[in-house]
Amino acid sequence: MSIRIAGTGSYVPDRILTNADLEKMVETSDEWIRTRTGIEERHIAAPDQPTSDLAYHASLKALEMAGITGADLDAIIVATITPDYVFPSTGCVLQDRLGAKGAFCFDLEAACSGLLYSLEVACALMKTHPNRYRHVLVIGAEKLSCITDWTNRNTCVLFGDGAGAVLLENDGTDEPDCLVASDLHSDGGYGEILKMPAGGSRAPASNETVEAREHFIHMEGKEVFKLAVNAMVNAGKNVLEEAGITPDEVNLVITHQANSRIIYAVAPRLGVPDERVFLNINHYGNTSAASIGLCLDEAVRSGRIKKGDNVLLTAFGGGLTWGAMLLKF
Repeated sequence: MSIRIAGTGSYVPDRILTNADLEKMVETSDEWIRTRTGIEERHIAAPDQPTSDLAYHASLKALEMAGITGADLDAIIVATITPDYVFPSTGCVLQDRLGAKGAFCFDLEAACSGLLYSLEVACALMKTHPNRYRHVLVIGAEKLSCITDWTNRNTCVLFGDGAGAVLLENDGTDEPDCLVASDLHSDGGYGEILKMPAGGSRAPASNETVEAREHFIHMEGKEVFKLAVNAMVNAGKNVLEEAGITPDEVNLVITHQANSRIIYAVAPRLGVPDERVFLNINHYGNTSAASIGLCLDEAVRSGRIKKGDNVLLTAFGGGLTWGAMLLKF
């Protein structure tokens, strides 16, 4: 059997928060944000709109493209660092809403690399048990607005909410698999530079942790920038070598949309021209695990990705986690 991408979907909330809006909230400017990040606006979920709701709407679009319903799903993997609850998993919440009664579901936490990690796991399941896992839904979904410190001008300009979904299918043909090569890594030794300090078992919620604003994203931006570029470039080169293709044969590069300067620092080091790099950070900001899924769906639906194209994905996130993956459409 051959594993292929049968559908993609994405969703962002209606509310748009512009740089001009942020100028009224913290000491910053539209020019400063654009110059340093490439972000112009981001979408923010409503207070009563959880991550599972974003995932649900993206999933419906992927299912529709694939021509199946939730009842046809065999597994659901949700990549997120902003789950609805500690438990039950957001995957289980989503399963119920989609009517995917027979599906096995779980969440995967790898921050901005979450979709790549989830695709790797999904494809491994489908190769190991091809008859059991015919349709696997992978979603990256985040409500980062709920863990963003809106008083911190260094971080609040970066993040937005959204979801991206990929529907994988074992289609029974002898075509090559959509996942050609991958190279995924972690290094917990750098965990301190990008994390949410409180809220887990190490530092449960208390008056002290709330007053210290430790339930929000903390990031050492300069260190993250340096590590991100080198890690994504090295992983991308490893994937191209494993796949046996040259940079000239890559039709599109989709990197995690964290910062436009990071994105355009990665591409030339991989030997891929800027015009083959997909960029939508200007409209969505950094949506963590949702980022690459949002890009994939937009690229597919706009015609930037066509059948037979080689698409290189790269990501870097808290953990630290990073990696690259080559998909054949």
